[in-house]
Amino acid sequence: MAADLDLALRLADAADSISLSRFRARDLVVETKPDSTPVTEADRAVERELRTILAVERRRDAILGEEGGAHGDGPRRWIVDPIDGTRNYSRGVPVWATLIALEEHGTVVLGVVSAPALHRRWWAERGEGAHANGDVVRVSRVGRPEDAVLTFALEQSLPALAARAWHARGYGDFWSHMLVAEGAVDGAIDAIGVSEWDLAAVQVIVEEAGGTFTDFRGEHRIDGGSAISSNGLLHAELLEAVGGVAEQRPG
Repeated sequence: MAADLDLALRLADAADSISLSRFRARDLVVETKPDSTPVTEADRAVERELRTILAVERRRDAILGEEGGAHGDGPRRWIVDPIDGTRNYSRGVPVWATLIALEEHGTVVLGVVSAPALHRRWWAERGEGAHANGDVVRVSRVGRPEDAVLTFALEQSLPALAARAWHARGYGDFWSHMLVAEGAVDGAIDAIGVSEWDLAAVQVIVEEAGGTFTDFRGEHRIDGGSAISSNGLLHAELLEAVGGVAEQRPG
């Protein structure tokens, strides 16, 4: 195992310890940020701890975190979402995760998504495949929407495509993309307005599982404010559904 991936998994262990200890706590402190999104004491505590560890073990690397913003510069940047799914976390719903990614020269080279309340952890390193709880995972081979399980963010209203799908529903946040990576879901359309820390870790996992990950314009990026993941076979139709145009890339 590469040293950076080993570190990322240890960071996830540290995050899980903090977040689980406060999950469903009756005295959990929840505040509202200026953008009207919630933040809990656990979000802040997790990010503080991860920044502290990185300051010791990768002191020359830059860091971007949802709560603490950007720090440092250079070719290597750690991208952290301490708790993706804070609304779920704050209400006791177990669908939330810590997202950790490492970007080198503008390319995300590894990602870890740790969802301790679901007892699931996914990770990937470029060229080494995608894994979930130690098992290799791959996207599905479903090629028609009529046979597909698709998931949409609640903000997206796509009745035509949803009506064609074998099954359509909203899973949301990181989980929709991880289900694509596992082959349980065939395509996922995320909410508009997602940020780099929402997407960096999930991008590399989906792609290493053999899938396709783009923004709504079909560009392979994490800073476009939107995201679609798929098994590759359905990607063109998902892009068409959101008005994007891009060539389909096989999974």
